[in-house]
Amino acid sequence: MTRHILTSGSLVLVTASLLAGAGLGVPAQDAAAADLPKATQAIMKKTRLPAEVLAGLDAELKMPQKWIDGAKKEGQLIVGGTWDADQFDRMVAPFIERYPFVKFSYSRATRHDRVIKPLLAFKSGRVVTDVLSGVGAKFSSFKELGAILDLRQIPNWKNVPDGMKDKEGGWIGQRLRYWCMSYNTKAIKKSDLPKTWDDLLTNPKLRNGKIGMGNRPNLWLLSMWDIKGENAIREYARKLFTDVKPQLRKEGMNALISLATAGEFDVALPSAAYRVSQMIPKGAPIAWHCPEPVPMAISEMLAMKGGHENAALLFINWFMSKEGQVSQFAANNAPPVHKDLHRREFLAFPDEILGKRIAFREPEAMENDLKKLMRFWDPMWFSARGLKLEVVTSTLDKVGKKGRDVTFTVDGKVQKAKVSGSRTGIEVDGTDAMRAELKPGMTCEIAYPGNNEEAVKIDCKSK
Repeated sequence: MTRHILTSGSLVLVTASLLAGAGLGVPAQDAAAADLPKATQAIMKKTRLPAEVLAGLDAELKMPQKWIDGAKKEGQLIVGGTWDADQFDRMVAPFIERYPFVKFSYSRATRHDRVIKPLLAFKSGRVVTDVLSGVGAKFSSFKELGAILDLRQIPNWKNVPDGMKDKEGGWIGQRLRYWCMSYNTKAIKKSDLPKTWDDLLTNPKLRNGKIGMGNRPNLWLLSMWDIKGENAIREYARKLFTDVKPQLRKEGMNALISLATAGEFDVALPSAAYRVSQMIPKGAPIAWHCPEPVPMAISEMLAMKGGHENAALLFINWFMSKEGQVSQFAANNAPPVHKDLHRREFLAFPDEILGKRIAFREPEAMENDLKKLMRFWDPMWFSARGLKLEVVTSTLDKVGKKGRDVTFTVDGKVQKAKVSGSRTGIEVDGTDAMRAELKPGMTCEIAYPGNNEEAVKIDCKSK
């Protein structure tokens, strides 16, 4: 069995004995196969998981009657998440069989559309999404607005270990994510990969563009903040840019895996284990490797007030049951957060994780230290590209269509900065905003790495 020990913000994974199909110790009443939804029966057959993984399911699916009655009246549930559309459809098939009166409206969108738009809508008195996942550093904004339901009321709250859910009930873990590196098996041998993250800095086979690195240090480096400390993380980043010299890529993390597969570079950093595992059955020459300590993150899920609240609570409670967690695993190979499902069968690359120290930080702690990390990471990133991150205060002279770019003047010179709907941080009058809200005449503080480059942050005042 596997025990997770939380100490000083880091998670240590201790392996006592792991046998595929081994029992979990305490026997529980199994759900009869004939009573399971057809979709669940198909999932169990396809995954070849032992029947015991659903032990105690009947008790987990006892829902408050008022939620069921309320959800029948609401009849709809709007979900914004990071699952691919086809994965979501497969994942919720058992739920739909059990609760056919709930009609889903699902969208997989950019972080801006998935998180910022619902936040801004709530500020204006509208609820456009009932359940959100992958909120990240913006959780505190939802909390400050009083926009979220207390999830401690769901019966299956107890299934998720402390540290993988908000102490005050604001969010609950959606899935575990292990962020390490993927590599092209035709380009580099596993024996040539680093055993620890420190080894990465001195490995001659990974220097000078052999690594394609995305600008997401929060996914892997930030997890090691407690273990290494701020000064050591800063020095690590400096050596990474100056000594290792990876390719600095603008693509998303999933795209980097595809580019490594295509031979654009040998190693993609960072890569999620479950995403890599989805490509291997397709014959891609790709594998996943994790130096120690293993960076682990929690994807959060929350429910909004004022929308289809009963349907949201019904869905999240089901999702935190063994059936919900197994359904997600079957759809996209994501490791479950359910305390009884932290076992070998649910890890895509168990030998890369089990027995190693896990670098884990709770989302609240990561949010507090992310700004500290980016203060030195961003200048290093742009300097490695031959650019210098500048922060200027200027009036917007022009704003491109839907805010896709802004023109302003600095020391008598006309400057233009591109504005990303997902990567550029935008605030107007101290609150999160969309790029379409940028208007000529606004006075803004603009952080950008040079003319015609993409702005990192734009903070404006409307008057």
